[in-house]
Amino acid sequence: MAAAPGDHQNPSSCSNHYYIGVDVGSGSARAGLFTSGGQLVMHCKEDIKLWKNDNHCEQSSEDIWRSVVAAIKGVCSEVSHTDCIGGIGFDATCSLVAVDTMGNPVTVSPTTEKERNVIFWQDHRAVEEANEINAMHHPVLRFVGGKISPEMQPPKLLWLKRHLREECWTKAAHFLDLADYLTYRATGSTSRSLCCLVCKWTYIGHSPGEADLVRGWNDSFWHSIGLSDLVVEGYSRIGTEVMTPGSPVGCGLTVGVAKELGLPVGLPVGTGIIDAHAGGLGMIGARCSADSSECTLTSRCAIIGGTSSCHMTTSCDPIFVSGVWGPYYSAMCPGYYLNEGGQSSSGQLIDFIIDGYHPEVLSQLNERACISGRTKYQELEEEVLKISGDQNSCFLTRDLHVYPDYHGNRSPLADPELRGMVTGLTLVHSISDLARLYLATIQSLAYSTRHILEAMQSEGHHFKELLLCGGLSKNNLYLQVQADVAGLPVLLTDCSEAVLLGSAVLAAVASGVQLQEAMATMSKVSLDTSVQPNKQPEIVKYHDNKYTVFKEMCSDQIKYKKMMKDT
Repeated sequence: MAAAPGDHQNPSSCSNHYYIGVDVGSGSARAGLFTSGGQLVMHCKEDIKLWKNDNHCEQSSEDIWRSVVAAIKGVCSEVSHTDCIGGIGFDATCSLVAVDTMGNPVTVSPTTEKERNVIFWQDHRAVEEANEINAMHHPVLRFVGGKISPEMQPPKLLWLKRHLREECWTKAAHFLDLADYLTYRATGSTSRSLCCLVCKWTYIGHSPGEADLVRGWNDSFWHSIGLSDLVVEGYSRIGTEVMTPGSPVGCGLTVGVAKELGLPVGLPVGTGIIDAHAGGLGMIGARCSADSSECTLTSRCAIIGGTSSCHMTTSCDPIFVSGVWGPYYSAMCPGYYLNEGGQSSSGQLIDFIIDGYHPEVLSQLNERACISGRTKYQELEEEVLKISGDQNSCFLTRDLHVYPDYHGNRSPLADPELRGMVTGLTLVHSISDLARLYLATIQSLAYSTRHILEAMQSEGHHFKELLLCGGLSKNNLYLQVQADVAGLPVLLTDCSEAVLLGSAVLAAVASGVQLQEAMATMSKVSLDTSVQPNKQPEIVKYHDNKYTVFKEMCSDQIKYKKMMKDT
């Protein structure tokens, strides 16, 4: 177990409430202990298993829960009186969990191994099913940017019915988003999160009269895609009780789970949320450390940058953006509509580019990092600055261009079959050459962000600043390039663990605090640590030209696909 202290003294009395936030990401389960003012006391991390085979990616709910328990117990070791803890909140990737009537795993794997009962969010086995669903042009698809993604749950459910009917479809009593599974495991309640259902399951979350479709499940959609059995069953397997994020789930921790965690029976558990949305919750309502009229919910885009990246923004009225998910009513902030763009692979792409480079150069890079005590990313950033000399580092990639959709495009093109591209490669293998490729990759992700922001702005969103959290927020080069390419300041929260903080906010809400009050009290951004864009004319022009190349590379790839389609 990896544990790290926060920036607050250990709690020794109940003069203040503390909240536990739990985040289940792609490779680990993490728990954080926070004060009621949002200060991080301690956080712990436990790795989780992942099985990958081509487009199939699977996990185990039992393995995930074991890691969650260990992480929670790790942070609770800092609490002398567990009565000081006011609640617990969960967030997780939008992975799909299958269990039977007793909550036991039901396989989702072609291997039929029972343990493998979670379809990982990044699994693309259901591309064909997603294409079939999109060809129907059902009205509910308006709320997912016009196209459903193979990363969403309806295509995956259809795949399970077609390919694992006996092994999974007929045996599963419940299909749950992972965040909902965690609250189910903690409380025994099968209630579902409005966030999970509207974002990944096509549940309509708005109030009657606000749009063409009524609130709730849409019978005609499920009939049309071949999953009529869910309608006939009254949606009992995918959710009949829907709760807003943070709402208390059931009667809190069950006796068995309370004993397992060493926490009080009935401890409030907040309705969960998708991990990226937890990051958004931990940032987008943050107070600035100085008075600023810019700090409004609807003028910000929160970027949660990890394995993948999500671009979250809110609006008072529904805004439909082609290729961008939403508008989702109250999915993150109550009373606001949420739009969500994203990149299916961002931090993962950076690692792929580095780790796939020439092994001798990687060995040299790792040796440098070991000697200096820095990360491989810091070493590459240092190399970028070194070879730039007196010029701005952006100019190093004048003839080297990357198109970053190695795992398909989530937004704004919503095309899972797009692939990555690089132009300008040479036969040179060196740390300097890798540093240039590293920089070009980071730039490509920034151009992808600009592509998403422009799509949102074209339909009515207006941005004055970007807020960033996740692993990529610790990469200084990434932050500066994002600011330069978007032409907007990038702000960071005072808390280095904004996703965990978002889950702790849910815990506070479950204990009785109002959501917007919890967001404003627990989350803060510092203007002193903001990253300002470089607006020198030659740099702006350079990025404009590179952005044009970025879009041309995408258009060329689509052209190539058409040329080769019938051969």
